[in-house]
Amino acid sequence: MTDIVDVPIVAPGVPVYAHPGDAGADLVAAESVLIAPGERALVGTGVRIALPDGYAAFVVPRSGLAAKHGITIVNAPGTIDAGYRGEIRVALLNTDAREAYRVAEGDRIAQLILMPVPRARFIPVDELPESARGEGGFGSTGYETTRGVA
Repeated sequence: MTDIVDVPIVAPGVPVYAHPGDAGADLVAAESVLIAPGERALVGTGVRIALPDGYAAFVVPRSGLAAKHGITIVNAPGTIDAGYRGEIRVALLNTDAREAYRVAEGDRIAQLILMPVPRARFIPVDELPESARGEGGFGSTGYETTRGVA
């Protein structure tokens, strides 16, 4: 069962979920912008929300824009804190080396995902408990290809 969270919103259009079961609701551009190859632009959505305490929203890229045009979000995921009441703006990046990308007003440019976020109580200790992974970080699981050649 999916929980429903009421989120007050001020917007020219309410973000919508494209399909049942989708995690992200589409955010659309409230302005037109041309993003040159390798450049970035902060694009307004006209959306302002009031998240309940204990929740955060995350602005994530749209897979179709990334795959077809090389458009992603610079700070993905962008975090919207429960106390923020300003406009949600999306820092788009054109990773295409040759083609500019035009964002038109009303284009779907990102998705908004809401999640419950517990507060952490950080407890200073002298040592951390052991784990199976330990201190293994980047590359700690090795590198293998489907052809069996590393």
